[in-house]
Amino acid sequence: MPKAVKQLCYCDIDQSAGAEKRTTREMKMRQLSNARDFREAARRYLPRALFEYIDRGSEDECALARLRESLGAIELVPSILTAHQARDLRTEVLGKEYSLPIIIAPTALAGLVSHDGEVKIARVAASQGIPVCISTQSVTTVEDVASGAPGADIWFQLYMWKDRSRSKALLERVAAAGVTTLVITADTPASPKREYNDRNGFSIPIKYSLRAGLDVLMHPRWLGGVLMRYLLTTGMPTYGHYPEEFRGAVTRPSVAEAVRLENLLNWEDIRQIRQWWKGKILIKGILSVTDALNAKAAGAEGIVVSSHGARNLDVAPPPARVRPQIADAVGRDVEVLADSGVMRGSDVLKYVALGARSIMIGRLPLWGLAAGGEDGADLLLSMLRNEIDLTLCMLGLQKPADCALAVHRPAQITFPTNPLSAAL
Repeated sequence: MPKAVKQLCYCDIDQSAGAEKRTTREMKMRQLSNARDFREAARRYLPRALFEYIDRGSEDECALARLRESLGAIELVPSILTAHQARDLRTEVLGKEYSLPIIIAPTALAGLVSHDGEVKIARVAASQGIPVCISTQSVTTVEDVASGAPGADIWFQLYMWKDRSRSKALLERVAAAGVTTLVITADTPASPKREYNDRNGFSIPIKYSLRAGLDVLMHPRWLGGVLMRYLLTTGMPTYGHYPEEFRGAVTRPSVAEAVRLENLLNWEDIRQIRQWWKGKILIKGILSVTDALNAKAAGAEGIVVSSHGARNLDVAPPPARVRPQIADAVGRDVEVLADSGVMRGSDVLKYVALGARSIMIGRLPLWGLAAGGEDGADLLLSMLRNEIDLTLCMLGLQKPADCALAVHRPAQITFPTNPLSAAL
């Protein structure tokens, strides 16, 4: 057989094998019908330690259970025979219009879930017409995310470092990259107690151990598709935003006091950041009226009512229970967002019904990345979009904000004290 023909045949075989592999993957992806399916796919793909770091709560995980209970208890009453031909899912946040009331929340080390995970999520957000918030502790720098995802509306989440001057320099970098919205996470003054991390051998920075090594070896797709790709190209993943002299692999502890996370953050620091940052500021992690009013006084344009996905404080109330009081207290002067516990498009609408302008989601995009890379994250966001649209259709409503009129507020039931009187 001529060499050219051989090459052509081999090429056809390779292409056929690649096409077959893609078809098999697409068929598996089509079987993912809801967020729990994506979660299960992520559980199978990721090392156990990494999956549980993303998935679980803290201490006894009571707050995690209350999240779902609080959202499950909210009922929306449909209006029938309204004949809306189509729904309008757009929403305005901080003066910008987006196609959905959803924002991709900041998540540390998303680049460990999928190779270049932060860039993939940003591209998906851009295609879906929603913002994406990049973490201080991301693997990929905000500059590289911006260049890898042109057109993405990128926000930045700040964890303040002990050395304020280095945090200021980081914000200057972020602003130069085109970011105009800053999210300050204010609900993590200490490392949460996550006992499963200790049992799994997981830590930040990651430490070598026999248990961790066996965990990784039992997940060869993640080993080959994520970790080995980094090792063969850029090396062990690092905290991309840390100063060059302190930037090390995520397996190496940083001993520099300058870049330790500030555990003594206070409202004066927020006022200082307000002087540094010329764009919009949101304070994330608020669960009380007092803190919401303090954020307003410190010059924040918005707040995120959040329990950090129930990952930090196990005695914290779920956002759905405190959100209405907070919204009433700050009025229209401060935009109120929410997050934590979303599993369905209807959960997004429940938060909106309680007065949230838009909803941040963190775990779900990571499950999508783990289940199918960029395509998986896009499929999950499209699924949420369809669920939001279907729920609005069934409710007889046209826009997400209309859900405020559909919240079921049952009147308090009273019973007669005298059973005989009830019978008369």
